[in-house]
Amino acid sequence: MSDVSTDKKLKGKDLITIGIFSAIYFVINFAFMLLGGIHPVLWMLMPGFIAVFAGIPFMLMVAKVQKLGAVFLMGLITALIYFATGQFTLVILISMASTCILAEVVRVVTKYNSFKGNSIAYVIFSLGMVGSPLPIWLFKADFLHRLQNRECPLIMLRQLKLCHPMQC
Repeated sequence: MSDVSTDKKLKGKDLITIGIFSAIYFVINFAFMLLGGIHPVLWMLMPGFIAVFAGIPFMLMVAKVQKLGAVFLMGLITALIYFATGQFTLVILISMASTCILAEVVRVVTKYNSFKGNSIAYVIFSLGMVGSPLPIWLFKADFLHRLQNRECPLIMLRQLKLCHPMQC
């Protein structure tokens, strides 16, 4: 008997599996988010680090739950936790939702059990984490103003301004 769930609808067991792997995925995300507090460059590179190190829980989850919605739920859980913990804009919710939908489309087209399809879905899914540092490029003046209002250390603000190619 296989542990792989292949019915069309998500069941309680599937939701628990998605929740467990989402929690593991978020812990890895959170570790790199904390490292991003050391220097702004690390924060801007955070999506790449997460993509490299958080692939295992994602790939295990998609191997275990081969149903529509599994990736979307994993991304939604991650995005909501980030949003609840004080991310600056709705950009992370939008970026995660859009990349999760695209990743689900890839999984549907490749019939859920293709390693190549799941790998491509993960690459797309990982692009959703760009929503965390993206506001510095989209809304630089407002972003830096909010950091100043939160009493961000002056050295961190200077480093952010130096890391960004556009003038304030």
